[in-house]
Amino acid sequence: MDDLHAACCTPGRAVAVQLAPPVRPAGARAAARTVALAGGAFLMGTDDSEGFPADGEGPVREVTVRPFRLDATTVTNAQFATFVKATGYVTEAQRFGSSYVFGGHLAPGVAARGTRVPNTPWWFEVPGASWRDPYGPGTGIGDRQNHPVVHVSWHDALAYCDWSGTRLPTEAEWEFAARGGLVQARFPWGDELTPGGRHMCNIWQGEFPVRDSAADGYAGTAPVKSYRPNGFGLYNMAGNVWEWCADWFSADFHATGPRTDPTGPPAGTAKVMRGGSHLCHVSYCNRYRVAARSANTPDSSTSNIGFRVAAD
Repeated sequence: MDDLHAACCTPGRAVAVQLAPPVRPAGARAAARTVALAGGAFLMGTDDSEGFPADGEGPVREVTVRPFRLDATTVTNAQFATFVKATGYVTEAQRFGSSYVFGGHLAPGVAARGTRVPNTPWWFEVPGASWRDPYGPGTGIGDRQNHPVVHVSWHDALAYCDWSGTRLPTEAEWEFAARGGLVQARFPWGDELTPGGRHMCNIWQGEFPVRDSAADGYAGTAPVKSYRPNGFGLYNMAGNVWEWCADWFSADFHATGPRTDPTGPPAGTAKVMRGGSHLCHVSYCNRYRVAARSANTPDSSTSNIGFRVAAD
């Protein structure tokens, strides 16, 4: 995956990995909300002409995953707030003092205080942006309790998992779940983006990055149970927010790697993200397809990255 695609999807920090502090475990209460998935063999990846071979979307290969559980939704602002209240946890964006926000969602005064990301001027590094203030200081989440939490790094997601008795899904588990029982379909619901004219996910509508018509109902994030769930009862496995996975990213490790419960390469510099986001558009990113992949450094955070939890 090249730097341009990475910045298009989610800009990242060019700093050394910074481990988050440990938190006190709170048992398995979050695991109780998860959906039981039977696991089994499935065809992972794609050789679709719409895919990005440089991202390592192919080759198509048979992969087997053991039974596991996955949350029906991404973690919400309300759920993350409960974690923060119980532990006093401070996210990496808050400790860095800034996070990345899509410029079209910023008020003019906030944008003026931000710094544009080179090569992708629609992204700004905004002082004070965090999960509590997703569009900059004072924006708040009072009316967004059931929206996905954003501006969370991979380390932040892992800290939530440690507290809640869960874990992040592997990339193979994520794709098995996203497919919802369909074989090699392009999306979690089939091959057509808008079957019968119905919008099935929250992605960019209009001309990227200058105009989002919000024809699918939302500009920015949508509530976590928006749109119909897939065949496994999982919501928003395409669009809305990118979702962190447990694996290190590699464009080629999987080509010859394990086919049973793969966990990715043993080391790397960036963690896998799946699912695309509300900023994805066919003209540029086009990574809301089930097999599409992206990655970012584990200390990075943006206004379109969240996560959902898994359990054994």
